[in-house]
Amino acid sequence: MHQINRGSGRKLLLVHGLGGSSRSWSPILNSLGVSRTVIAIDLPGHGATPAEHDSGTFDGLVGSVQRYIVEHELTGIDVVGSSMGARMVLELARRGVVGNVVALDPGGFWRGWERTFFKTTIGVSGRLLRAIRPALPTLSRNAASRTALLAQLSAHPWALDPQMVATELNDLSTTQTFDALVHDLATGPEQTGPAAKSTGRIVIGWGRHDRLCLPRQAVRAKAAFPSAELHWFESSGHFPMWDMPEETVEVILKATQ
Repeated sequence: MHQINRGSGRKLLLVHGLGGSSRSWSPILNSLGVSRTVIAIDLPGHGATPAEHDSGTFDGLVGSVQRYIVEHELTGIDVVGSSMGARMVLELARRGVVGNVVALDPGGFWRGWERTFFKTTIGVSGRLLRAIRPALPTLSRNAASRTALLAQLSAHPWALDPQMVATELNDLSTTQTFDALVHDLATGPEQTGPAAKSTGRIVIGWGRHDRLCLPRQAVRAKAAFPSAELHWFESSGHFPMWDMPEETVEVILKATQ
């Protein structure tokens, strides 16, 4: 897998979400690198990592990350995940592969109409971004268009860095496994726990203004992983590392110390 490395200290693996890449962590990468050796990967089918035969499924991606951890002798490494990546690190905790865990707004805890809501809204976003891909750099520089494009994912999209937004939207629009993963995530089983006994501390972080993985789902995540602590990001949407980067760094470092 393609990866970005920063800093020195105890190793920390970052797992991005659906349609993202290692660059999704850019707002907090250098801050984490002050006291951690940060490894941010591109999942198969995302960023610069080619897709594997099963990269259009959640189970396939989890298997790829688990093999990466084992092959690089990283078993027990501290991990942070975002969105789909947050669900992945919780699943790796259930399997007993990782150490301390921070899961930011994990997917996989939707029920009933929430599944349709997820599939429909994120699916429409993906198709829209593919259709307007040539205009994304220009649209990302405008606060009003940033707000329109990222209203579901950020509590204050107008304030986000335009270059980061352009990178994120381009990555999402070029992820070839996007539609397959949306279908698999929306129709697959709910995420189960608990974490294996070998897992360290678990913190599940949730944005109060998450409009994709709704805040009501946090209770189910906590029930599935009863040893976890629940941390609310009061002024954040779906991506705390975008909306509240300083607090996100603080939560990660505290959980993985």
